[in-house]
Amino acid sequence: MNHYFEIKDLKVGFKTFEGQKRVLDIEHLAIQKGEAYGLIGESGSGKTVLALTILKLLTMPPAIVESGKILFNGMDLITKSEHDMRLIRGKKISMIFQDPMSTLNPVFTVGEQLRQVIQHNRGVAKKEAAKIALETIDLVKLPDAKSIIDKYPHELSGGQRQRIIIAIALSCGAELLIADEPTRNLDVTIQAGILKLIAELQRELKVSVLFIANNPGLVSAVCNHVAILQEGKIVEKGTVRDVLRNPIHPYTTALLNTIPKSKKEKIDLKKLIATDGAECNGGCTYYARCLKRQGNCQNQSPTLHPIEGTHFVACHLGLEGSEP
Repeated sequence: MNHYFEIKDLKVGFKTFEGQKRVLDIEHLAIQKGEAYGLIGESGSGKTVLALTILKLLTMPPAIVESGKILFNGMDLITKSEHDMRLIRGKKISMIFQDPMSTLNPVFTVGEQLRQVIQHNRGVAKKEAAKIALETIDLVKLPDAKSIIDKYPHELSGGQRQRIIIAIALSCGAELLIADEPTRNLDVTIQAGILKLIAELQRELKVSVLFIANNPGLVSAVCNHVAILQEGKIVEKGTVRDVLRNPIHPYTTALLNTIPKSKKEKIDLKKLIATDGAECNGGCTYYARCLKRQGNCQNQSPTLHPIEGTHFVACHLGLEGSEP
């Protein structure tokens, strides 16, 4: 089956003083056209590295793509030259970065930055770019676009800056939008507005979205399918309903159980994560912290296998009749 966007056997490493360390080892991930797909993992799991690998923005070296394919509309992005990628970035694939304040240039107005992106990628005159910039600001539902366009980043709130970043990402007709924790550092009410905006734009413009987050609740509000990333590996994937309501992998369960169900609830991490310092010898990457580990988990690395329908898990639990 041909997918709109597909990652196959992707392995990415970094050169260090202690040798080469692998940070991504993804068997398979596929996104259909017009779909919102969630990627969940804790800090350091490799989420942003994956996003930068897709756009070929990693510094090489020390980063090295060891093997694998990233297929977009039938094209393998791994084999593309920098010249080819410049024609793809912005026009075909765009990214919303985590921190809008560091993404926007503080010495230019947001309108000037938006116009420059449009002129560079669309090849239109300055007057036409200014018109498109106003329309794009309206698209992300910022009131009084004519006033906003002449302001500098520091004159806008965090939520307004993030909407400008979304406007820039969509200004040149991108088909795939990578949202790397777009609500990070925003308060809860602003988060809700940004999530609603992304969901609405995804439906209206029919763009595909790879939504990266460390909070399962955010992903469930936007996405249809989800993958759980742990130590650079996808350990569970499927529909949001299957994975978040019926988690199989102990890591997925631990992630969900770290979210308090009420203001009074206190989370005891000792009941969720093993702390005895057990070592892994080439087996499951979650072995050292897993409360349900078995003997074969220490030296046998599990691969993704189907549970039911599109629900897959990389865990020895559930195999051969054993229950998680």
